[in-house]
Amino acid sequence: MSSIVCRWCGGDRGELVLDLGAQPASEYFPPITEPGPDPLFPLRLWLCAGCGLAQLPDDDEVPEQPEGVEPRALTDQRRDAVAAAAAAGLLPSGGTVVEGPTPHGGSWLPELSARGIHPAGPGVRADVVVDGSFGLMHARDQAAALDGLLARLADDGVFLFQFHTFAAILRHGQWNAVRHGHFAYYSAPTAVAMLAGRGLTVTDAWTFPLYGGTVLLAARRGGAAGPSVGEVVDAELAGGVHDPVRAAALQESVGTSATALRETVDAAVACGGRVMGYSAASRAVALLHMAGVGPDTLTAVADASPAKHGCRMPGSGIPVVPPADLLVAEPGVVVLFVPDLMDEVRRALPEVEAAGGRWVAAGATV
Repeated sequence: MSSIVCRWCGGDRGELVLDLGAQPASEYFPPITEPGPDPLFPLRLWLCAGCGLAQLPDDDEVPEQPEGVEPRALTDQRRDAVAAAAAAGLLPSGGTVVEGPTPHGGSWLPELSARGIHPAGPGVRADVVVDGSFGLMHARDQAAALDGLLARLADDGVFLFQFHTFAAILRHGQWNAVRHGHFAYYSAPTAVAMLAGRGLTVTDAWTFPLYGGTVLLAARRGGAAGPSVGEVVDAELAGGVHDPVRAAALQESVGTSATALRETVDAAVACGGRVMGYSAASRAVALLHMAGVGPDTLTAVADASPAKHGCRMPGSGIPVVPPADLLVAEPGVVVLFVPDLMDEVRRALPEVEAAGGRWVAAGATV
């Protein structure tokens, strides 16, 4: 096997901290008419000893997922991030913005436009450059992708970089946040160092509760780091983001959450109830596969994205259906695969509980 080379610094020293073996492509949902078997690809996480970037070491070409519907939780998070940057005086009214590409959908541009900041013309450097909706993590070549974004930044501009921090993944045992197509998992100390290596100082840092912990960094050429930066960096280093031994605890979380899902589904079925899921998210793919849960026990997964209707979960073969089908079925238990959406889906689908059903976050027990 060829040696692993870091996607950022090019170093080859590091440790594998998670190995999920061969997994279905978590970014592709086959039509229900395609019975499979589905192709499997290695899914591992490697922690670079040189720069501390957690990353996928494998470069398999996996199919792309159909476009999803952005949840309200993510829209609210982006609104809060823009408000925080504005309150810090980082968003010049009448300025220009460049937003990096993302396959997730959603955009910072409407929120920024409401504050008088509009897209820069082609090839024009902008006052604000933002990594669009967790887009940078999809780049195989991290250095080239970040350099491409920063090439659009004006000399006195600000770069906004938000990410689901590796610290939260470790803190909450979120091993299934690791998925095909997401090549990099940033921590605050690693991201600060990456930007410093390109001549940018991170002047401000904020944390938000989305996905158990997201971080927003504001960086510019010149200036000095404010106290918020050191606080976030120190807290994440103390949380073990650069420690391969502590990061390897993710491996233990795999069996725990897979067992919890299996027990939840089996207990509900044993009581004579129907079990369904909600949110055909890519993070659900490996969890269902590792738990050995299929359509014989979890009959369908509802999702708001029309592009996924008529498809099935890769590996497990569970059909993906519209939310209306979930309401008609009146399941006794609905497993929510993105716990951040709990308040949102309970408000949107009160009929589930009105009919006596229960929402259960994936990994929790009934």
